Amino acid sequence: MKFEVTILGSSSATPIYNRNPTAQLLNCNERFYLIDCGEGTQQQLIRYGFKASKIDFIFISHLHGDHFFGLVGLLSSLHLNGRSKPLHLFAPPALKEILELQFLHSDTHLRYPINFYPIDPSKPEVIFKNNDVVVETIILNHRIPCTGFKFTEKKRLRKLIVEKLEQDAIPVEYYTMLKRSVNIDLPDGRKINYLDYTIDSATPKVYCYCSDTMYDERYFEQIRGADTLYHEATFMHDMLERALETHHTTAQQAAEIANKVGARKLLIGHFSSRYKTLEGLLEEAQAGFENTVLAIEGKTFEI
Repeated sequence: MKFEVTILGSSSATPIYNRNPTAQLLNCNERFYLIDCGEGTQQQLIRYGFKASKIDFIFISHLHGDHFFGLVGLLSSLHLNGRSKPLHLFAPPALKEILELQFLHSDTHLRYPINFYPIDPSKPEVIFKNNDVVVETIILNHRIPCTGFKFTEKKRLRKLIVEKLEQDAIPVEYYTMLKRSVNIDLPDGRKINYLDYTIDSATPKVYCYCSDTMYDERYFEQIRGADTLYHEATFMHDMLERALETHHTTAQQAAEIANKVGARKLLIGHFSSRYKTLEGLLEEAQAGFENTVLAIEGKTFEI
């Protein structure tokens, strides 16, 4: 099963040459979840070979433009391209009004329904779940209400030891019960223990997305133990005063957070346009947390 994220945009505030505002595409078992939708997201999807029509779930962290200015264009293009299936949008409540005004004054009547789910920025909660993933909000500390998102794989059924099942002539109709950890009594009198014929599935992976926030230990418990932690690192630490002023994080702080919460891998992004190259940010973060990588656009990271 795939559980991976592709970076579509990694810049903060404004786009610069070769870096676009924030957007990521999470692939969980070939179902696609768009996380934030900065300006240029449509072009990035095309550039990296993804079909926007396959996106059924969109999560918007907050209402600063670099995280949602690409959304109206994307929704309009889906309409023009004939989409009919529903799209599920999880976002701050005020985004609904913004979209309605845009569509009202452009006389746009979407061919497909948008199921809008307002996010409560005051407390963390599960906002979505299906057979593949559970999504929870992470309450961050930014200049306006802002949430991150925690994506946790659903635990898979146990794996069958097919050779042993065939060798012992266990009827196929009992396989599903064994995968579901059920012991069975066969008609011939044999008692079958599921542990003898199955192995446990892989431990579910966790991806935490912390969009815009200043260093704040109140959200640390939620992201503890993440397999991959995406954390904004807008500035280097010599710009700490500016980071505090704008409610952002430095690369050094992102590394400290990854250490404190026991993350396995740190992915840093949301880079200030003042940085034409990113080596300094990477070196600063790696000095505090070795397994740090840059959120380079077009790259796909396995969670």
